[in-house]
Amino acid sequence: MTDVSLGMPQLPAPDYPADVRARLEADAKEIIARYPGSRSALLPLLHLVQSEEGHVTRTGMRFCADLLDLTTAEVTAVATFYTMYRRKPSGEYQVGVCTNTLCAVMGGDVIFEELKEHLGVGNNETTEDGKVTLEHIECNAACDFAPVVMVNWEFFDNQTPESAKKLVDDLRAGEQVSPTRGAPLCTYKETARILAGFPDERPGVVEASGGAGPASLIGLRLARGETAPARVVHPRGEAPQDRPQTGSEHLSSHDAPQKTSASDPDNPAGPVAEEGE
Repeated sequence: MTDVSLGMPQLPAPDYPADVRARLEADAKEIIARYPGSRSALLPLLHLVQSEEGHVTRTGMRFCADLLDLTTAEVTAVATFYTMYRRKPSGEYQVGVCTNTLCAVMGGDVIFEELKEHLGVGNNETTEDGKVTLEHIECNAACDFAPVVMVNWEFFDNQTPESAKKLVDDLRAGEQVSPTRGAPLCTYKETARILAGFPDERPGVVEASGGAGPASLIGLRLARGETAPARVVHPRGEAPQDRPQTGSEHLSSHDAPQKTSASDPDNPAGPVAEEGE
């Protein structure tokens, strides 16, 4: 029979230094006061401790448990359930490539594979300089801009392997990088503090956040009766040509609806003869 050694039990997590704990407690009390029940403050508190160290440590979970009168097991169950909470040190920029169905089909899988090779890391791994952590992520509700890459939860739409590689190169070089839409980038720790519910006090960020893009609003425009001329979608890599549209060309699903058998009497669907004829 094989001897299985369970080893020594893990010691309790160390506490934060006194000055750090005092600062975090002040922020935590502000968060807890927003909720009728303190337990409801757990999610933003986890973001708060993540903003301190860049990931949710055992010390951070102990801190949350102490303030909310929970067990560390209860806090751990939540911290390990949500993927936005990092469980190990990560980069200054979290680069997530959507590999869900539509983004994958549109090139997300290729982008992810090429970024892994380009950065020399695997999924959920960080570059040696500590700048970029790469991960594949699930749907970010931006299918109309597929394939999508996110950096610290800001959108970079309609990416290609080349644009994605330039993006991570610029991040590592300290270049100014602007999302396709949304507020200017900040570090992962700064992002975590914003997610904890504290305002982003950088000048102009609220105005820069903007609204939905044209592709997201096409359904609303159609519902209002607004129509746009049909747009021909060409295969990737083929330059658009000025030529009359033919019935064989494929229209984008984002364009105005075309006639169907119900709305086009000249092209009915199914048999047109009376029954028995």
